Amino acid sequence: MGIRGELFTTQVSAENRTYFFNVKENTKGDVFLQVVESKASEGLGFDRHAVVVFEDEMRPFLQGLDKCIEFIEKNRKEKAKAKAKKLSDAKKPAEKKDGEKSRVKKVIKKKSR
Repeated sequence: MGIRGELFTTQVSAENRTYFFNVKENTKGDVFLQVVESKASEGLGFDRHAVVVFEDEMRPFLQGLDKCIEFIEKNRKEKAKAKAKKLSDAKKPAEKKDGEKSRVKKVIKKKSR
């Protein structure tokens, strides 16, 4: 067993923050996951926030996390699709209604002789 009951640890760095995934065991032998977010504070030091998930709660926790990831990915795709449609619609000329005369006049250049 490692320091403070650590069995396994890994980290993920993303822009200005780091996430630590620590698998630990308490003095009673209960195994749990500790997810820690660490980022530089405005002063000296770091701001740290932690979530603890015990072994018997990990499957429901992961199911909830998977649902959130699916929602975020679906939402991102829908936003990208809507943005592409908006850009596409902006490039199309305005359609005429039935019976409406075209406001665009044809300009014919006369050739000089």
